[in-house]
Amino acid sequence: MQTGIFTKVFSRPSLAQVLDAVVEHGFHVVQFNWSCAGLDDMPDAIEPALIDLVREMFEARQISMAAVSGTYNMIDPNLQARRDGLRRLRVLAETAPRLGTSLITLCTGTRDPHDMWRWHPDNASEAAWDELVAEMREAVKIAEACGVSLGVEPEGSNVMADAHKARRLLDELGSPNLKIIMDGANLFQDGDFSHQQKRMDAAFALLHKDIVMAHAKDLVSDGKGGIVWRAAGQGSLDYRHYLKLLAQYAFAGPLVLHGLEESQVEACKAMLVKMSDV
Repeated sequence: MQTGIFTKVFSRPSLAQVLDAVVEHGFHVVQFNWSCAGLDDMPDAIEPALIDLVREMFEARQISMAAVSGTYNMIDPNLQARRDGLRRLRVLAETAPRLGTSLITLCTGTRDPHDMWRWHPDNASEAAWDELVAEMREAVKIAEACGVSLGVEPEGSNVMADAHKARRLLDELGSPNLKIIMDGANLFQDGDFSHQQKRMDAAFALLHKDIVMAHAKDLVSDGKGGIVWRAAGQGSLDYRHYLKLLAQYAFAGPLVLHGLEESQVEACKAMLVKMSDV
């Protein structure tokens, strides 16, 4: 297992400087976002010359691209926004292999019309689930045609809110091109930190065969039934058990830090090393 980081953690005027910062902090694997190269997160088009330049910059620094971010609201109440998202997903899927990656990360979406990371009561409806499955079928067709995989993660604010729904989605789609990104913190967005080990154990038992990437962030209760995100190791997540499960199931993919400031990077890295050695 190799520790990586989101490129967006490093705010720099150019991609070259972002990648230099990645290396300076001791990372050689990243989750890439096109905004770091001056484009939108999900561009309408990407010039072939820019794709080649990005790959050359990665290769020159011996950085591997674990995934490229392709998140859009897959059940957005605005149907045109969904169509635009699917069209831009195709752009990412067609260009990902040329970049040197075969994984695109997604967001399973929310009925909230303004924030795709905010819970909406209609997310729990069968209608929302059916729309997610229909949208995901189209996304999987694109992935299969382009030879890439799509990575989704249980996310309490989204339709695929927990590990059981993640298992359901995998089983209903039945595609080897649909994979899981495991984020231990996302399993506790209800603010209930009791029985942490039991909940993580159940999630890994359901999903371990399909996990291709893991995320590392943290969270604390806001005291009002909600949560507040924190950098890895600075919240309530039992990181020792989370890392133990990744090792137990022989996870060999990248563990990618996100949800942190650049000033927190070294402490978070040190925590992961310390906990992994226990």
